[in-house]
Amino acid sequence: MTDGRDAAASAPPFRRFLAGRGALWAVFLLVHGGLAWLNLNAPGLPLGDVTGVYLRWAENAANGWVRMGIDTPWVYPILAFAPMAAALAFGAASYAQTWLLMVTALDAVAFSVLIGTARLSRTRRIAAWWWLVFLALLGPIAMGRIDAITVPFAILGLLMAAGRPRVAAVLLTIGAWLKVWPAALLAALVIAARRRREVAGIAFALSIGILGVSLFAGAGLNAFGFIEEQAGRGLQIEAPLAIAWLWQIVAGSQTVHIVYSQDILTFQIDGPGAEAAAALTTPMMAIGVLAVVLLGVRAVRRGAAFSLVLPPLALALPVVLMLANKVGSPQFVTWLAAPVVLGLVYRPARFAVPALLAAAIALFTHIIYPYWYGWLLVADPAFVFLLTVKVVLLVALLVWAARALWQAGARRDPAPHAT
Repeated sequence: MTDGRDAAASAPPFRRFLAGRGALWAVFLLVHGGLAWLNLNAPGLPLGDVTGVYLRWAENAANGWVRMGIDTPWVYPILAFAPMAAALAFGAASYAQTWLLMVTALDAVAFSVLIGTARLSRTRRIAAWWWLVFLALLGPIAMGRIDAITVPFAILGLLMAAGRPRVAAVLLTIGAWLKVWPAALLAALVIAARRRREVAGIAFALSIGILGVSLFAGAGLNAFGFIEEQAGRGLQIEAPLAIAWLWQIVAGSQTVHIVYSQDILTFQIDGPGAEAAAALTTPMMAIGVLAVVLLGVRAVRRGAAFSLVLPPLALALPVVLMLANKVGSPQFVTWLAAPVVLGLVYRPARFAVPALLAAAIALFTHIIYPYWYGWLLVADPAFVFLLTVKVVLLVALLVWAARALWQAGARRDPAPHAT
């Protein structure tokens, strides 16, 4: 009987090529090149935040006028300014191109670690192909926001969680100080890892160091401004809770409107109960996170294997942040990449359902944004329906992850070797 290596060697040349690194890297460049082109040329200004907002912030700091997060409160954690400033390295005229090259380079680092240098395993090949398909389905928003900088940090952190938890803690902490959401992955690692105290200690020490540098630079309380800025947001139209008001507009309501906030540059719901719903998102998020954390702790205390706990836990926590969120921006879908990649590396068959759900969510997001976003702004029924389906799929994703965590705490399966 021939082993897998002999079978691969006897396969047709094209099939062998598709199973190797050459095809993966070729498609990696094709996907990133295509997304970069769309960001620069597609209708709907997919790179609008980068060229219209990030660039202005970077130039203000370079000219010595205002340093976001230091001289004034800011919507992002302090490290988010680092890539925004770095993209100015070749001048304002090349800011967009530099940003896209930076995202591609960071993704390439994560991709190279994912596929490794030893013999390419089936699980890692599946995870790599899925990530490329996911990026293509999601479209230009996959590269056109600060979230795109955090994704490779999140993927690297989760891939290193089993063998190098200290490095994982550093990567995920840096990600959290770029955009808050990787803190959910860090929390999942603290719960699932045996060396949780060490992981938590590293994250705490690094956070203190980052805060210390920002305070030394003169930030003061502005270093925590992103907490207050997020709390002050209204109910954005892409937020899951906003669907109830969007359907009221579809039904002809004269009391519900979509308005543009000049303060935070977003479209929000204006109507009876919208402010109360926005205020409710924070306690809803806290309750949801607590419930998922308790499921994770239960599984760990019952002896569930690390590989059975971390992937669904790392998936459930960001999905809770997405569902119980007053913002709901399309770039939030990028958060799904890291936990799904990890799950496919560990157990591709087990993670097939969330992989398909996440891919579908990416596709629906791409249909809505950026090309036809204007239809959502006028509450077109078809696009409100697409947004509703997207939210339903997110709920299904959360239900799957919660069920997987519950099952992990109900039985003891032998842990597979992470390849």
